[in-house]
Amino acid sequence: MKKYISRLLALVLVAAITLVGCAGSSTTALLTGNYSQDTLAVVDSLRTAILLPEDAPEKIEAQGQAREIINEFIARYRRDNSVTTLGSFTTMRTALNALAGHYSSYPNRPIPDKLKQRLELEFKQVETAVNRGA
Repeated sequence: MKKYISRLLALVLVAAITLVGCAGSSTTALLTGNYSQDTLAVVDSLRTAILLPEDAPEKIEAQGQAREIINEFIARYRRDNSVTTLGSFTTMRTALNALAGHYSSYPNRPIPDKLKQRLELEFKQVETAVNRGA
C-alpha cells in the first residue's frame, strides 16, 4: 500500500512541477526573440514604469514588471554572441543594470532625477543604435 501511495505522490508532484513550469509569464509575451523589436519594447515598457508618478496605485506593479522584463531580457540575450558585441546591447545592459540596482537597493524610494535623466539618455542612444542596425 505504501508503494502505491508513494508512486501516486511522485506522479502528482511531477504533474504539478510540469504545470508550473509550463505556465508562461506576462513578460514572455513581450519578448519575441527578435533583438531589435524586443529592445524597443523593453525601452518603451521601462520608460512607462519610470515616468509613473510616485503616488500612482499601479507604481508597485509596474516596478515588479520592470524587474521581470529586465531579468527576461538579460537572460535571453547575454549569451547571444551576435548581440553582445553590438553597441546598443552594451548601452542597454548598462541602463538595465543601473535600474535593477536601484530597484534592488532602494525598492521603496523613488528613482532620483539624475538617474532618470541618465536612463533617458541611454534609452535614446539604444533606440538610435537599434534603428541604425548596431
